[in-house]
Amino acid sequence: MGFQQQLRRAEKHLMGKDKKLAPVIKASGPCRLKPHKDRYGELVSSIVGQQLSAKAGGAIWRRVLELFDGKMPTPEQLIIVDDQKLRDVGLSWAKVRCVKDLARHVLDKRLDLEHIATMPNEQLIEQLTAVKGIGEWSAHMFMVFGLGRLDILPVGDLGIRKAIMVLYGLNELPDPAMCVTVANDNHWHPYESVASWYLWQSLDNNPQKQTRHNV
Repeated sequence: MGFQQQLRRAEKHLMGKDKKLAPVIKASGPCRLKPHKDRYGELVSSIVGQQLSAKAGGAIWRRVLELFDGKMPTPEQLIIVDDQKLRDVGLSWAKVRCVKDLARHVLDKRLDLEHIATMPNEQLIEQLTAVKGIGEWSAHMFMVFGLGRLDILPVGDLGIRKAIMVLYGLNELPDPAMCVTVANDNHWHPYESVASWYLWQSLDNNPQKQTRHNV
């Protein structure tokens, strides 16, 4: 089954199971999740853009690419490039360390990009969060938007928590455990990512459009 067919099946499942989410799905239209093909590049750019607006992050990312003739640097190139050159194009010293740590993890297979498509969620999260600068939130975003995994619930995302509070009439922001309870009670599995996408739409708070955070 193709990815778009899976999304249509997810929408139908969620509309049939969750009466509070169903109007959001109807109002928002088809889910527009689309996995990235360059998984390594997505991870590098996500570290570069962390804690920055989309505009500022994009400007720094373009300057990083200019260091490598406009092309995505290979892990080998990132490791050998002078730290000061990365700093001069706008990366903080912390981000310089992070992108180089990512490159090392890719090269020595501690982060096994060749097999992430078949890797269980928990194993992949463990490998991703072992990289400096990639926390659980960043790992979840990569799995949803980079890999197109449909069963990810980003319980640490503020937008998800706000949307759940509003849509399900909670008196306060839910903690991660309560987010899981809401998901289970409304039968989101195995389409938690799609439910999350619609929750973001309900607040017009899609993380692809917002400032990135490392949490």
